[in-house]
Amino acid sequence: MDVRADTRARVQQAALELFTLNGFEQVTADDIAEAAGISRRTFFRCFATKADAVWGEFGAHVDRLERLLAATRDDQPVLASICGAYVEVNDYAAEDLPILRQRMALILGEPALQAHSQVRYADVDRVVAEHVARRTGQSPAALLPRLVATSTRAAATTAFEVWLADGTTTLAADLHAAFDQLALGFPGLRTPPSRPDAVSMIR
Repeated sequence: MDVRADTRARVQQAALELFTLNGFEQVTADDIAEAAGISRRTFFRCFATKADAVWGEFGAHVDRLERLLAATRDDQPVLASICGAYVEVNDYAAEDLPILRQRMALILGEPALQAHSQVRYADVDRVVAEHVARRTGQSPAALLPRLVATSTRAAATTAFEVWLADGTTTLAADLHAAFDQLALGFPGLRTPPSRPDAVSMIR
C-alpha cells in the first residue's frame, strides 16, 4: 500500500527541522516518527533510511531532468540543452524555497550525508552522460560524456552553495552565472591577472 503524499511531506518536514536543530547524527528514525505523528513502521514505509528523508523526492527530480533532456531539440547545442534543463528542473516556487534551503544546507554541509550524496549524484551524472552520448554518438562511459556530466553537476552544486551563502541572489541567477562561466570556458581566466606595480608591492 502506497503512503499518501501528504504523509511523506510531513515526515520530510519533521526530519529536516529535527536535523537542522539537533544535527543529523543525533536524530533517530523514532524521533522523526514521533515528531511527524506516525509510527516507526510508517516512517520506514515512507523512507528506507533517515538520509532518504533529507533527499525527499529526488528520484522524481532526476526523472524530470531526464525527460527535459530527451525533449531538447537536435539543433540546440549540447551544453546549452543541459544547462537549460538544469535551470528548469530547479525552478522552485517562492513558497518552496525555505524547505529547499533547509534541505540543501544539510546535503552540502553534513559530513554524514556525503557518502549518500555520491549515490544520488551518480544518478544525475548517468542521465546527463547518456544525453551527451546520444547527441555525440559516443558511449556514455567515454571521456566526453562523463566529463560533461560531472562538470555541469559541479557547476550546479556550486551555484547552490553560493545561493545558500549569499542570501541576496536568486537560485536561477546563480545557476545561469555558473553555467555561463562553464560554457564560455571561464573567460575571466584567459588572460593573466593584472599585477600591482612595484611601488604597490613594496607597500
